[in-house]
Amino acid sequence: MDLPLSLQLYTVRNELKDDFVGTLEKVAEIGYKGVEFAGYGGLKANELRRHLEGLGLTPTGSHISLDVLKNNLDEEIEYNIEIGNKYIVCPWNKYEGKEDFIETAKLFNEIGEKCAEKGLIFCYHNHNHEFVEFDSKYGLDLIYENANSNFLKAEIDTYWVKYAGEDPVSYIKKYSGRVPLVHLKDMDEATKDFAEIGEGIMNIKEIVDASLEAGVDWFIVEQDACKRPPLESVKISFDNIKKM
Repeated sequence: MDLPLSLQLYTVRNELKDDFVGTLEKVAEIGYKGVEFAGYGGLKANELRRHLEGLGLTPTGSHISLDVLKNNLDEEIEYNIEIGNKYIVCPWNKYEGKEDFIETAKLFNEIGEKCAEKGLIFCYHNHNHEFVEFDSKYGLDLIYENANSNFLKAEIDTYWVKYAGEDPVSYIKKYSGRVPLVHLKDMDEATKDFAEIGEGIMNIKEIVDASLEAGVDWFIVEQDACKRPPLESVKISFDNIKKM
């Protein structure tokens, strides 16, 4: 089967600065069927939608900072409806302690409810710092426990789960039915740096199998930092996934 493969455009952020639409064209040429945004290149929503449709690219999410979500949620919802994207994602937040995780969950619940009213799905994207324990529970689990599962879904970043010392497969299974998006990454064995998929120690096949069983809609390739030119790296990742 053809996996629903998307690219998190943060991976090619420098290329996008030089030529936003041209970089989208190159991503489509590699074979990716979707893109997840981390900014819109200054394009109006109708312009971006036209380019996406012309390239056969599906928007599979938009990473939007918590400050923007708190202050400009209505505008972001309108923009993403216009471009045909149904996933709004908070990509990062910092936490001071257990209560901060719980209070953030309540805020996420409010944001997610507003998104749901417009037919959109709100997700949280983890890093490794949410895997701090409070009474044998991770901060990340406190977020999901204290937010309504109808209003907050998980975008599980498998690299950061592994980096935190947990098993990505088990974590995906734990939230089966609540994980529409998964970030696929690989990890260099010696340095723990980011690697192209298939070039590191992550068990990509097991992750993919578990994700499909959990009901994942999109697999999103991301490489936060690349030692090769980023477009070359994302092509290697794409090709290696296809070989698997």
